[in-house]
Amino acid sequence: MKRLKIGMISFAHGHAHSYLNALRAMANVEVVGIADELYSRVENVIGKYELPYFEEYQDLLAADVDAVVICAENSRHAEITIAAARSGKHVLCEKPLGLSVTEMEAMIAACKENGVQLMTAFPCRYLAAVIKAKEAIDHGQIGEILAIKGTNRGSLPSGWFLQKELAGGGALLDHTVHVMDLMNWFTQSEVKEVYAYAATLFHEKIDIDDAGMIHVKFANGAVGVLDTSWSRNSAFPTWGDVTMTVIGTKGTLSIDGFAQKNDLYREETGKGEWTYWGDSMDDLLVESFVHALLNGEQVPITGEDGLRSTIVALTGYKSAANGQPVSLE
Repeated sequence: MKRLKIGMISFAHGHAHSYLNALRAMANVEVVGIADELYSRVENVIGKYELPYFEEYQDLLAADVDAVVICAENSRHAEITIAAARSGKHVLCEKPLGLSVTEMEAMIAACKENGVQLMTAFPCRYLAAVIKAKEAIDHGQIGEILAIKGTNRGSLPSGWFLQKELAGGGALLDHTVHVMDLMNWFTQSEVKEVYAYAATLFHEKIDIDDAGMIHVKFANGAVGVLDTSWSRNSAFPTWGDVTMTVIGTKGTLSIDGFAQKNDLYREETGKGEWTYWGDSMDDLLVESFVHALLNGEQVPITGEDGLRSTIVALTGYKSAANGQPVSLE
């Protein structure tokens, strides 16, 4: 059986842990090692799974590895992706793909020039409700899409997520890209206008936006609105939500991405908890990346997909700054 050799670069983003678990569960994958300049960040997984450690990601790229999974701070995505491409390694990069159009285009170009694939980590495409909604839309069950209302409300993150020089932005950037990717995927149309609001409303003593609303107009005439706020406090059962209402000419679809759950109430925590029992979107994301590479197929979520959703978020900040819609044409 052919096996794909994969390395992981940085555990700055928490999704790295679930991606590693997914990789380790696959018989056709060999995890070659983990690179992270902060040994303390990966010490537990290195010891637990007896994986090789690389302080410098360049040393991992020089090893016998077919592909890498990048979960570094947002500001480092472009640098590491381009280096990986030049080393002939395929890339699965955490979202947002990059922090400017220029650097994202450079990432995409570097991968194409070096004959490797670039996949953007949008696991929400693999939520059961989203998969079924996409099938219904593609089969014409709700007709032509007229409007989409979405939410990706979350709780306040910590660490580098609150440092603009590393994160690139706050809630508007962090939580626009996931559901905007779904809107792009559902409509199969380009966003042509963005009108957004961003502010710091829910948390004191942070110097980054924690509230965001973004409105878009698509080239095919559909419109969308998305709440991206970090508005979920510590009493909420989980970190946040992913919901969508898709209105078509023949019907309406309602999507609750995390509806496959049990509600648990216990005195120890003093709040309700959600125990999720559905398929793991992270597992399915990683499996699709591995499957495409082993079978010589196009990865299902490309660098261009990552670029399209991130452009909307970045344009949202321009709109919020001047209080006016911004055209992408």
